[in-house]
Amino acid sequence: MLAMATLGFAVNFWAWALISPLGPLFRSTGSLGALTESDVALLVAVPVVVGSLGRIVVGGLTDRFGGRVMFPIVSGATIVPILFIAFFALDSYALLLVGGFFLGIGGTAFAVGVPFVNAWFPPEKRGLAVGIFGAGMGGTAISALTTVKLTHQLGAKAPFLITAAVLAVYAVAAWLVLRDAPGRVVPTTSLAARISANARLPITWQSCLLYAVAFGGYVAFSVYLPAYLKTAHHLTAESAANRMAGFVLIAVVMRPVGGWLADRMGAIPVLAGGFAIVVVCAAISAGTPPLAGIGTVAFLAMAAALGSGSGATFALIAQVTDPSRVGGVTGLVGAAGGLGGFVPPLIMGYVYGRTSSYAIGLWMLCVTAALALVLTVTVVRRTAASGQEAR
Repeated sequence: MLAMATLGFAVNFWAWALISPLGPLFRSTGSLGALTESDVALLVAVPVVVGSLGRIVVGGLTDRFGGRVMFPIVSGATIVPILFIAFFALDSYALLLVGGFFLGIGGTAFAVGVPFVNAWFPPEKRGLAVGIFGAGMGGTAISALTTVKLTHQLGAKAPFLITAAVLAVYAVAAWLVLRDAPGRVVPTTSLAARISANARLPITWQSCLLYAVAFGGYVAFSVYLPAYLKTAHHLTAESAANRMAGFVLIAVVMRPVGGWLADRMGAIPVLAGGFAIVVVCAAISAGTPPLAGIGTVAFLAMAAALGSGSGATFALIAQVTDPSRVGGVTGLVGAAGGLGGFVPPLIMGYVYGRTSSYAIGLWMLCVTAALALVLTVTVVRRTAASGQEAR
C-alpha cells in the first residue's frame, strides 16, 4: 500500500510540474510572444494554486471515502488538463494559464496519500512511513529531467501525452490494487464541519506555518529554479532543468530521513536544525556566489534542510493528531505548503523585474526561515509536548 501510494504521488507530481521546466524555453523561443520574468513566474506558479487549495477539500474527502477511491479519481481527473494543454494551449499564453490552473489537480494527491498511509502504520512508525510517501514529490525531478529533452526530441506534445498515458495506467492499477486500512474510522459529520473543527486545532495552524516555509520553499525552488539559474547564472534551459532536478532529488531523499529522525529524536530538533540551515544558506545565496563552488553547496544544503523539514512536519502531525482527523489536517497543512510555494516565485519575478537582482527575495527567505525557527522552539514545542501527553 505504501509503495502504490508513493508511486501515485510521484506520477501526479510529475504531471503537476510539467510546465515549470518549459518556462525558460517559452521565454527564449518567443513561442508565446514577448514574455517578461513576471509572466514566466505566474505561468509556473499557477498550477500550485489549485494543487494547494484543492488539498483542503480532497483531504476531507479522503477521510470520508478513503484513498482507494480518491487516488484513481485524482489521477484520472489530472489527465484532462494535460490533454487540453497538449492539443490546445501550447501556442497561447492565456490558454496555458487555464490549463495550468486545472493541472493543479495533480498536486492534491498529497492530501490523499498522507491519511491513507498514516492509517496503515502504528504511531511510532508513521514519521518514516509518511516520509517515504513524501519522497514521491520526486515526481517533479522526473519532469525536470525529461520534459525539455522530450520536447526537443519528440515534439512539444510528447511530454504531456506520455504523462497522460502513465496516469491512466496508474489510475487503473490503483483501483485494482489499493485497499484502505482495516478499522479505518469514517467520519459522519459534514465536510464543512470537519474542515472548521480541524482548522481550530493549534497543531493545524502551527504546522501550516512551518510547512509553508519548508515545503513551500521546496516548491518555490522546484518551479522557479530553472528560470532563476538561466537568468542569474546564464545557464541553458536544459542545464538549468538538470540542476533543478539535483535540488529536487536531494530534497526527496531527505524527506523520509527527516521523518525517520523525527520518530527517533522528536520532530522539534529536526525542524529547528533545518530552518537554521536555510537561514545561513539563503543569506549566502543572496550574494549570488558562483555555482562552481559555494553557490551549489548552499542550494543543495537548502534542499536537504527543506526536505527533512517537510518530513518532520508530518511526523509531528501524526504524533499529536487523532488518526481520523489526519486527512483533514493534512489537507489544510498541505494547502499552506503549496501556497507557500506560490508566492515566492511571484515575488522573485517582481523584484527582479524592478531591480535586476534576486538578492532581496533570498534575504526575505532568510528572514522567514528565522521566524519559523523561533516559532518551532517556542510555541510549537509546547503544543507538541501537550499533544503527545494527551495521546
